[in-house]
Amino acid sequence: MESVSKIRRWILVEGRSIRSVARATGLSRNTIKKYLKDESPPSYQRQAPPVRHKLCNGFDLRLRELFDQDMKRPRRERRTAQKLYEQLVVEGYTGSYSPVQRFVRDLKRAGAGSGEAFIPLHFAAGDALQFDWSEERVVLGGIEQKIKVAHFRLCHSRKPFVIAYPGEAQEMVLDAFVQALSFYGGVLRRVILDNPKTMVTYVSGPRGPNALRRALVGTMGEHCGFPKHI
Repeated sequence: MESVSKIRRWILVEGRSIRSVARATGLSRNTIKKYLKDESPPSYQRQAPPVRHKLCNGFDLRLRELFDQDMKRPRRERRTAQKLYEQLVVEGYTGSYSPVQRFVRDLKRAGAGSGEAFIPLHFAAGDALQFDWSEERVVLGGIEQKIKVAHFRLCHSRKPFVIAYPGEAQEMVLDAFVQALSFYGGVLRRVILDNPKTMVTYVSGPRGPNALRRALVGTMGEHCGFPKHI
């Protein structure tokens, strides 16, 4: 569609007739006459009220209810937008999937901002020690080999200690602890483990959960007390 200003210029400035402009633009002569009276395009009024989408006919509340129920479940058990859409269809929803997907997306975005929380961690000196393994590759004697590295870190001071072994056998785990606690100068009250499989005979044996600590104290000597500054 030609712009209003161009049509007005053709007729008012160049002197072209309304009929010729109508043929050139495809507009009706009545529309062109309106453009000549008013420089702005004619306004339009809606003749009928807008049609509300089927999701608004109570299904938006139901979808929010289903979404809130899922938020109380473990993450793996939560339904996707597609599954929620299928549930609404079973309950009589006849609309398309797109508005359901948008509605669920907006609910997730709204919940992401309000669900953030921060839990400060505080450890007393001599309270806890973190331990975990990592797998590294090194060159020994010109040959690339895979080794296991034992990582220790004090929770209070964040002081680290690392030592490498050819594997994760139980005797290597115990030796790594002896070396680390000798380095730190004492035995911690707690050890935080990510995966204690290599120590399971000590942790879950008949002597109870403190057996590992007792074994380490016995290996290092009873004189090793709790470190008071690390």
